[in-house]
Amino acid sequence: MPRKDYYSIKALADGSYELYIYGDIGEDFWAEESNDAKTLVEKINAINASEIIVRLNTYGGAVADSWTIFNALRRHGARIITVVDGVCFSAGSTIFMAGDVRQMAANSMLMIHAPLSYSWDALNAKKHREHADMLDKYSDAMISAYRASGQSDEDIEALLKDGADHYYTAEEALSDGFATEITEAVQIAASAVKLDRYSPPAAWVAANHLNREEKTMPKEQQQTATSQTSAAENVNTPVTAQAVAEPVKQTQTAAPQAVNEDEVRAQALAAEQTRRKDVRAAFDPFKDQQGVQALMDSILDNPQIDAAAAGQQLLQHLGKTNEPMAGDASIIMGATSGDKYVEAATNAILARSGNAQRDRANPFNGATLMDMARAALDLSSISNRGMDKREVVGAAFTHSTSDFPVLLENVMHKTLLAAYAKAPDTWSRFCKVGDLSDFRAHGRYRTGSFGNLDAKTENNEFKHKTIDDAVKESIKLGTKGNIIGINREMIINDDLAGFIDLLMQMGRAAKRTVESDVYALLASNPVMADGVALFHADHGNLGTATAVTMDAIEAGRVAMASQKDISGNDFLDIRPSIFLGGMASGGDARTINASAYDPDTPNKLQKPNKVQNLFDDIIDSPRIAGKEWYEFADPNDAPVIEVGFLDGNQEPYLEMKEGFTQDGVLYKVRHDYGVGAIGYEGAYKNPGE
Repeated sequence: MPRKDYYSIKALADGSYELYIYGDIGEDFWAEESNDAKTLVEKINAINASEIIVRLNTYGGAVADSWTIFNALRRHGARIITVVDGVCFSAGSTIFMAGDVRQMAANSMLMIHAPLSYSWDALNAKKHREHADMLDKYSDAMISAYRASGQSDEDIEALLKDGADHYYTAEEALSDGFATEITEAVQIAASAVKLDRYSPPAAWVAANHLNREEKTMPKEQQQTATSQTSAAENVNTPVTAQAVAEPVKQTQTAAPQAVNEDEVRAQALAAEQTRRKDVRAAFDPFKDQQGVQALMDSILDNPQIDAAAAGQQLLQHLGKTNEPMAGDASIIMGATSGDKYVEAATNAILARSGNAQRDRANPFNGATLMDMARAALDLSSISNRGMDKREVVGAAFTHSTSDFPVLLENVMHKTLLAAYAKAPDTWSRFCKVGDLSDFRAHGRYRTGSFGNLDAKTENNEFKHKTIDDAVKESIKLGTKGNIIGINREMIINDDLAGFIDLLMQMGRAAKRTVESDVYALLASNPVMADGVALFHADHGNLGTATAVTMDAIEAGRVAMASQKDISGNDFLDIRPSIFLGGMASGGDARTINASAYDPDTPNKLQKPNKVQNLFDDIIDSPRIAGKEWYEFADPNDAPVIEVGFLDGNQEPYLEMKEGFTQDGVLYKVRHDYGVGAIGYEGAYKNPGE
């Protein structure tokens, strides 16, 4: 079947052009008609006119095609007037927003919603999330088209990401800024004809089209158009622009004539009567059941709900209010037997290791690892009769349907994360936590400022002023980890403590590794992007070596407050919030911070402590082996060191693989993070003595 274009273009007497886009947006392999961007953009670019009127009647379609058509219209030098003749839904609304003037017939409708997608492939959870992220990117790109409404990006984003279909009458669209004008519409009876995916009721479209300013169709051609409209409604097929526009193209001078409203009203009434009859027929067998009558009444009052949709609502209602008729034969969706096995056995192992509360109802209380291996085989309908212990464990590890490896992975994952969470750290108290999307270097920028306003020149002119370029520091991800193995002997010997201890050590090691790397960076005093070390006299953040005293702390406070931005225009007025030093200096810092008077002055009552309660947090760490000590600002205000994690995942990751060189399973613990110095203004160092 040859493809037909579902649009038409015609020149008007005043030199402007009309472009009709009626039907689905984008090329449709299965349909005869198409409004694909490739064809339309070529036609739009070929138009040489100062004004293009784009008439829309569409249920939407391909987002990419709608963007392309939108951009082609916006690039064109002509004044663009977009007009909704009937409905303009989904991707069609993007094209509508291309208009310098956006008109809607008084009885037309607009609909905006989030982009939709589907896949023929089976997707796992990760792929579904990636697919959802991709759709959000589409929504972000669409925001620019709707900015012409005058709404904020936040409000537009809400429309595109809340999952709802937002329908607008012409008045509502005008009120919310999507439309700029409302044009007069022929008053016709509301139609209840079931809408095709592509086209609204043909009478609606024809009425709005014939009501425009060029009402020039001769009577005999109007009758032809009306008969085409009626046929389209009866078979529920799209009405093309040719069905209405082409007769208009043939003559520009004949007297106007109105649509046959009686015929349109009769068609609408007949369709509504049929709909109500079908709805009643579906509901009558169940009308005595609770809530059915009220549901039917609400559907009868809503002509937009056809009989098929009414039947779906009825089934949903009956499913909520009725008990299963087959008693024990009913199927209840929930956790599978494999899920229940993994959950119960995991809890039993964690309880044995002291990492969870013991549940008396757990069927695996007191069970050994061998018992759990046999249970996994039984659950998979794998007979283990005649197998010795090594064979049982081997089958439990290697058989594709066994849940035993999943059980061990679940136990180890929970143990790893629990140990990681319990392990103490101090870096998170003075470092910024970042989110890195990949393993390339990520920039961290510190910008200059405008400074104060200048007086006008002698010639009464304003001075030009520039802002210094931003200084760029960087941080990059790395990966650290190890592999451990669980062999058959550990399972046979019920060596629960062995592999639980391994994972707890691994979890603590992951936490400890981040801590160690932060302090190693601090001790290395790395060179910044300006070629100067992090703590240096040129940065104004390196003091004279002294012990921890009130006056030395005050010197650090003054130095931090005196820092200027990279333009040298404004004081940053940064205040210390955190003290960091070795174990020997932590006690002195706490004493000074809490004292009302300087503890180092012999006559303490004569010298009040000017840095009392300066620090919100005092950290002492054995990882600072020397006498140096630091003052840090709150990392949320003036970050100095950042610890960035891959996609924000701060916890280590556990991967499982069947062992090849070892009888058992290998587990790899991986931690993806990076540590970097991203600023110097928010910290002060004293070398100590």
